[in-house]
Amino acid sequence: MASGQNNGLNGAITTINVTPLVDITLVLLIIFMVTAKLIVSHSALQVDLPKAASGDEVQEILSIVLAAGGETEVNGQRVIDDNGISGIVRAVRAKHKDVRAVIKADGTVHHSRVMHLLDMLKQAGVNRIGFGVVPELVEPKPASGH
Repeated sequence: MASGQNNGLNGAITTINVTPLVDITLVLLIIFMVTAKLIVSHSALQVDLPKAASGDEVQEILSIVLAAGGETEVNGQRVIDDNGISGIVRAVRAKHKDVRAVIKADGTVHHSRVMHLLDMLKQAGVNRIGFGVVPELVEPKPASGH
């Protein structure tokens, strides 16, 4: 009766069940995606950008953040003074002749600080300068029923 029947007990395993591996990989991917967002948010400067109805995403090559507390970041690097800003701007300008700069200034930053930064960028040869804003949702006005 048992001649030739082997139910797989003595044979070699020739297949691998990858379902548990895929499940674990997807769970880890989701965990990394969620925690990466939390890690990035805490290390960045908090800036309250002004709202504008015409604000769009801008292609950034050089990003300058002016925080309300006086801190300044250029491409994610905190700088202490104007020399630090100028050094990074000139290094980026050396790599990209047609550099674009986006200034993201907190709504409470003094106008003179922003104008000083604009002047520094112009002196460094950066001519394409934009301002980062948060797009404001414009609610449609109700139609009058005349």
